[in-house]
Amino acid sequence: MPKLRVGIVFGGRSTEHEVSVTSATTILKALDPARYAPVLIGVDHEGRWHVAETEHQLLPEGVFASSAAVATFPSAGAGLELREIRDGDNALQAPLNVIFPIIHGRGGEDGSLQGLLELADVPYVGPGVSNSALCMDKTLTKRVLRDAGIPVVPSREASRHELLRDSNAFVQVVEQEFGYPVFVKPSNTGSSVGITKAHTRADLLESINIAARYDFNVLVEPALSTREIECAVLGGHAPEASVLGEIISAREFYDYEAKYVSDDTQLVIPAPLAAERADQIRSLALEAFRALKCWGMARVDFFVERESERAWVNELNTHPGFTDGSMYPRLWEASGIALPELLDRLIELALERHREQRSLEVRFRS
Repeated sequence: MPKLRVGIVFGGRSTEHEVSVTSATTILKALDPARYAPVLIGVDHEGRWHVAETEHQLLPEGVFASSAAVATFPSAGAGLELREIRDGDNALQAPLNVIFPIIHGRGGEDGSLQGLLELADVPYVGPGVSNSALCMDKTLTKRVLRDAGIPVVPSREASRHELLRDSNAFVQVVEQEFGYPVFVKPSNTGSSVGITKAHTRADLLESINIAARYDFNVLVEPALSTREIECAVLGGHAPEASVLGEIISAREFYDYEAKYVSDDTQLVIPAPLAAERADQIRSLALEAFRALKCWGMARVDFFVERESERAWVNELNTHPGFTDGSMYPRLWEASGIALPELLDRLIELALERHREQRSLEVRFRS
């Protein structure tokens, strides 16, 4: 049986570019070489696409230097076709059977890359276009979950345009409803990029300006006294929830430095919670996954109040990290699914969804 040609798309024009490169490296090393022929497709900081599939080139951090830029030409029914525009030695040798998109942030998990792959008619890992876009937008995620009766942290949002013109009215509403401290976030980023904690009005004004550098909308939430609990979800029509993990950060909150730089962050798996409470949170994770019609994978992040242990869904990450320290693969490893098997199942789910999409009628017959 021929090996499946798996395109690992990584990098991207995103503040999470370097995290993506590390995730791609982990995935590449864990793919079973007896089953898969990996093809690296790197998107550099300028948005140029590079491809490498010969053995000596298969190092994600070196793709941008070792391969020439390529252009993408979606071809319905024929798979994603990348044509070399400078050096034929680096062109794809054959069509790809499935894509593993591991670009974090804008251009990778916001539905845009998924849209390209849909047009190209290529199976891909993770949720589809609308689900990816919804989960990337923290405000829209809250609205859908709230409508489904799933508890979310209260928030206020305003547009970057409105805030940069005059933020006084918005600041007054935040102070009246939440007081201090509050978290200020761009609506559409990951890895805690652009997120700050404001303790005073001066902090809030500065935090708004920081968040507005990264997105068109700014979100503000009260800073509750909570624990950060995460759950990994895997599946399609019958998704499964992993054991829970807790993040204990030595910093004021779990920011970018705490996630990827600091050695003081602790990931506690399983999270120290009573069995009944843990089961309730795992159930909520599955409800959120279904409410947003996700497919394949998502990491569901919770805030759990320290005194009452009430759980709030914070967000769903549809393209979680796959670095050595990333929660998603570690939670599944603790649940009995090692990384190579996890990748197998994610690829199988991508192929399953593609088969189902192919079975739908595309012509109306009266």
